Amino acid sequence: MKPQENFRDRIATVDASGKRKWVYARKPKGKYYTARTIVSLFFFALFLTLPFVKLNGRPLFMFNIPQAKFIIFGKVFWPQDFVVFGVAMVTGILFIVLFTAAFGRLFCGWVCPQTNFMEMLFRKIEYVIEGDASEQQRRNKGPWNAEKIRVKTTKHVVFFLIAFVIANYFLAYIIGVDALFAIIREPVSQHVGGFLSLVVFSSVFYAVYAFFREQACTVVCPYGRLQSVLLDRNSVIVAYDYKRGEPRGKAKPDVTVGDCVDCYQCVRVCPTGIDIRNGTQMECVGCTACIDACDAIMIGMNRPTGLVRYASESGIAEGKKLSYTGRMKFYTLVLFILAGLLTTLLVTRHNVDGTIVRAPGLLFQEVGTDSLSNLYSFKYRNKTLDDIPLELKLEGMNGQVKLVTSNTIVAKKEDIGSASFFIVLPRSAINSRKTPLKVGLYQGNQKIAVVKTNFMGPFNKF
Repeated sequence: MKPQENFRDRIATVDASGKRKWVYARKPKGKYYTARTIVSLFFFALFLTLPFVKLNGRPLFMFNIPQAKFIIFGKVFWPQDFVVFGVAMVTGILFIVLFTAAFGRLFCGWVCPQTNFMEMLFRKIEYVIEGDASEQQRRNKGPWNAEKIRVKTTKHVVFFLIAFVIANYFLAYIIGVDALFAIIREPVSQHVGGFLSLVVFSSVFYAVYAFFREQACTVVCPYGRLQSVLLDRNSVIVAYDYKRGEPRGKAKPDVTVGDCVDCYQCVRVCPTGIDIRNGTQMECVGCTACIDACDAIMIGMNRPTGLVRYASESGIAEGKKLSYTGRMKFYTLVLFILAGLLTTLLVTRHNVDGTIVRAPGLLFQEVGTDSLSNLYSFKYRNKTLDDIPLELKLEGMNGQVKLVTSNTIVAKKEDIGSASFFIVLPRSAINSRKTPLKVGLYQGNQKIAVVKTNFMGPFNKF
């Protein structure tokens, strides 16, 4: 097997013996790199400001996994909102499928946080401190002297400080900025868990961006492996125009060659170490560094740019333009249906709701000579910022609701609570073993929600 044909046998950052090959990516420059820098600045601005943005007194986004409390666009979601989360997850997955089928790994190269932090922040800082790829490689191969110790120490200290800042913001998205500020201001002894979380997050981010790097995309992230089944010949990818570029080599008398001069500049700037000329590969994150590098060579040789460009397999092989295929249309239709369903669920979602469950293992009880009762457990959720007094009333049936512990139920703000109560029905209202009931949930005279349950009576009608 020729060397150029075995590139799919292993990932580009692992050699034949299974050892990792460190990628020394040259600093790219060009119109795409400039555009990505602008996009990354917008991403960093969002990342740094969103934890401080509040809507209706709540953070705009908060994903408090320990408390199973999620805030999205100022609305609180609990695990009981699993239907909304389920529809949102399916919608998100379908959007990824549709977007990838049409535009390949555009997300990875331009928007993905891992790519932005690695290439637009940590890599740029590394260029400033250590120099370009050739200088980094020379220093790493050289002996440990005062200059090497100084440069390496400076870089890793800066990397860890930035990772620490990122960890603080990451924690702010989980517990909120107010809780984060409390951890910062107050003694560590009062926030041992929060302090340990900061240490762990800082260490993980530092390890990823200082050492693990592109392996997060090629080894950990499943998206690169999924793209092989999501892409088709009409998907937009970063592609090498082999029809124009082959055969490679420098022009010689009586030898016909393509535009590719085999300079390897596209390989030297690649952050995952691949050769884009080998075709679509799992490791390609669509960062466009190879496009800028190749265009610079073409301009220097007075040849047309675009030897490496955004294109589709069909566009290169058959000269076809990007088309909106039947598969994409079907995905779009399903996506609109799911988005409509998700919007309906969000609009009709109640700020206060609950579930009523009959106490298990208990039969009905006789109350006097003409009534029966069942014991129920009421679990409620208040998603607002106010304490709300609640009242339970039977809907469409004579009977009473009697609380066990108190005369009123007060749902605390942004809290989950429970109460026990009896439903008492006259014997004349019971016509079967299981009688369906509707219990109205009221705030004053306003009906908030209706909850369904069943009343268990005797086997035979009286």
